[in-house]
Amino acid sequence: MEADTRPAGLGPPSSSDPAAWLDRALRLGPERTFIETSRGRLFTYGDLAELSVRIAAVLAWSGVSASDRVLVKVDKSVEAIALYVACLRIGAIFVPLNTAYTPHELEYFIRDSQPRLIVVRPEDRAAVEALVPHGGGRVQTLGTSGDGTLLSPAGTGPQVPAGSQVGAGPGPAAPGPAHFDAGHLAALLYTSGTTGKPKAAMLTRGNLASNAATLVDLWRFTQDDVLLHALPIFHIHGLFVATNTVLASGASMIFLPKLDVEEVLRLLPRATVMMGVPTYYTRLLADSRLSPETTAHIRLFVSGSAPLSAEHHREFQQRTGHEILERYGMTETSMIASNRYERRVPGAVGAALPGVEVRITDLQSGAVSESPDTVGMIEVRGPNVFKGYWRNPEKTAAEFRSDGFFKTGDVGLIDAHGYVHIVGRAKDLIITGGYNVYPAEVEEELNSLPGVLESAVFGVPHADFGEGVTALVVRAPGQAQLDERAVLGALRNRLANYKIPKRVLFAEELPRNTMGKVQKQALREAHGNLYQAPTSSRT
Repeated sequence: MEADTRPAGLGPPSSSDPAAWLDRALRLGPERTFIETSRGRLFTYGDLAELSVRIAAVLAWSGVSASDRVLVKVDKSVEAIALYVACLRIGAIFVPLNTAYTPHELEYFIRDSQPRLIVVRPEDRAAVEALVPHGGGRVQTLGTSGDGTLLSPAGTGPQVPAGSQVGAGPGPAAPGPAHFDAGHLAALLYTSGTTGKPKAAMLTRGNLASNAATLVDLWRFTQDDVLLHALPIFHIHGLFVATNTVLASGASMIFLPKLDVEEVLRLLPRATVMMGVPTYYTRLLADSRLSPETTAHIRLFVSGSAPLSAEHHREFQQRTGHEILERYGMTETSMIASNRYERRVPGAVGAALPGVEVRITDLQSGAVSESPDTVGMIEVRGPNVFKGYWRNPEKTAAEFRSDGFFKTGDVGLIDAHGYVHIVGRAKDLIITGGYNVYPAEVEEELNSLPGVLESAVFGVPHADFGEGVTALVVRAPGQAQLDERAVLGALRNRLANYKIPKRVLFAEELPRNTMGKVQKQALREAHGNLYQAPTSSRT
C-alpha cells in the first residue's frame, strides 16, 4: 500500500454544504488558479468568487430565488462553472442540458422543469424565446468568451469583456449569503433513458457535498493537483465528479472544450490527474506517442460513465506503467463504488464508497444475496442517493425498496474482496433458449481476441431461441481480414455454446452517446429483423 504523502492543506472537506467549498479554497489564496483554458486563459479562485457573486445578482434580478429552476444549455466555459456556483450560492436548482438537444427536444425540458430562468448560447436565444410560452421563464444568454446578457451589468446592458474586473461596476445588487440544509435540492439531472421521455433526478446539496468529500479523500486530491478536464459539463461526470472534487479540494483544472488527443498529449506533462470515459483511453491507446514518458507527471487516471474493458486496462498499464482507476456511478447516485487508490482490479469497479451500502438482490424475487459472486440486481443506499424523480412519485416509489435501497437497474456481483463487478444493464440481459446471457461476459472475450478493437453484444428476436445473441465488432487498425468465421471459431473453446453469438457483424465504430455509453437500444432497433434475413446475406 502506498503511503499517503499529501500536504495537509485544509484537510478533507466538510460534507455539510457545497457552497462552503469556494470559501475554503479562497483561504488558500484567491490568486491561485482555478481554471486554465487550453488557450492559456487563467481564471483564479478570486475570479470565480467575484463572477459567481455577480451572476447570483443577475439571477436574483431575473426573479430567481431559492428552489427556482435555472435551465442551462450552454457551451463549456469558465463562465458556465461560475453560473453553477452562483446557483449554489442562492439555493437555485441547476438544470444542465446536453448542448446537442434541438429546440423541439428542449420544449419538453422547459415544460417539465418549469424554469424561472433559461440560459442559452447567444445564437440560440431567438429559437428558445419562441418556446418560453410553453413553460414560462425568462431567457438570458451566455457565451464562451465573457459574452452574453447574463454577464452584462443589468442582464441586458453592455457586455462584460473577457478578463475584466467581473465584480465591479453598476448592476443589480448581489444577494446576501444564504444557508440551506442538506436536503435542499441543488440540481435536476435528466437521465438519458432508452424508453420514454427522460426523467429528472433530484440531487440534493447533501448528495453533492458528501460525494465530493469522499472522493477527495479516497482519490487523494489536494490543492496541488491539476485535473486535465476534457469532459462535457452537462453530465454528472464532468460537472459533479470532476469539477466538484476540484472545488472541494481547492485544486486546479485545465479545461479542454472536448477530447482532442493532440491537446491531451501536449498537456499531460502539466497535469496530475485525468478523468475520462473509456473512449478517451482507447483513443490514447491508438496513438503511438502514449508512453511512460508522456504520462510521467500524472499520478492518477480515472475512468467511468461506461465499462472499461479489462483488456484495455491491461494494455494501458503495459504502455504507460499506470493502472487506470475505474469507478461506478450513475445520474441518480453520483459515485457508488471505486477501485481503491492502492488496489485496482481490471474489470471491477471497486468497493462501495465509505458510508455507502451496496447489495445484490435476485432479479426475479428481490431476495437479498448473502453469497459472494452471485449475479443479480445492484442496489444502493447512502447519502449519495438522490431524492427521487422530479414530479414523478410513481416512478420514484417503483425504483426504491421499502428499506430505502435504490434499484440501479444494473446487473452485477460482489466478489469475496467486496469489489463490485458490472455484468450489464438488466434491460440488456439476453434470454436465449431459456438461458441468461450477460453481454459484458461475451464482450470481454471478444475484446481479448487478436484483431478486435472493441465490441457490443445485444439480443434481437429469434424464432427458435426467443432472442439471438448478436455481436457488433470494430476491427483493430490493419485487421481488415478479420471475419465472422474467424471470430466465431476463436470463441468456441472460450464460451458455452449458448453464449456464442449467432451472428457477428462489423462496423467502423460503435454507436455511443456523448458520455461514451454504447447505445444498445439503437443496435436492437437497427438489427431487429436480422434473423428473418436469408443466411446468404451473412458478411
